[in-house]
Amino acid sequence: MTWPSDPDDLVALQNALADETPPPWAPPERSLVAGVWVCFPRGLSGPGAAGDPAWAAAVVLSGRRVIERRVMTGAASALYSPGLLALRIGPLLEDVVRRLDRKPDVLLLDGTGRDHPRRAGLALHLGAVLDLPTVGVTHRPLTASGDWPADVAGATSALTINGEQVAAWLRTRPGTRPLVVHPGWRTDLTTAVQVVSACSAGRRTPEPLRAAREAARRARGP
Repeated sequence: MTWPSDPDDLVALQNALADETPPPWAPPERSLVAGVWVCFPRGLSGPGAAGDPAWAAAVVLSGRRVIERRVMTGAASALYSPGLLALRIGPLLEDVVRRLDRKPDVLLLDGTGRDHPRRAGLALHLGAVLDLPTVGVTHRPLTASGDWPADVAGATSALTINGEQVAAWLRTRPGTRPLVVHPGWRTDLTTAVQVVSACSAGRRTPEPLRAAREAARRARGP
């Protein structure tokens, strides 16, 4: 599977991915969890453009211990358009994850899964490309809606589209805004929440994703 460069081709692929039913993933007793992140130059606003400089990082953790870290410099493939994020950063994410020597059991990324106009966001797409279980973690839903959970660590509440639950709010830390957890490739909602909860380490953002974000930003520089 490749990354389309044309919006119409991506829409067609997303529609096909939404109908896929890969075998579900069962987490091992101790998982290697990776996070992947892409950042752009400071001050960049709006949808950006193809060719924007970008820095991508992938970090693998076992528990709270960093096993491996990879960082690369690249360029955005397209401007940002809602529902079509894969056009802009899909190839970068794939490239940096494939540079890892240790293949993680599951990958966290800043992207949606079924909370998407065609039920196939970047978290689902990247997992299919890499043949790797994935979980999306975002600050807000894309198209789904639902009330916040109780202000208690571990509390969840449903995010739905037309009555179908596609994601969940998860309170990783009391007193802070909850995150949205998105089942991606080969992960269901229960597993996705379990993975994110297990690697939050008392912080709002799960540790593998936070570590990847920091690595990408360090590579970018001030």
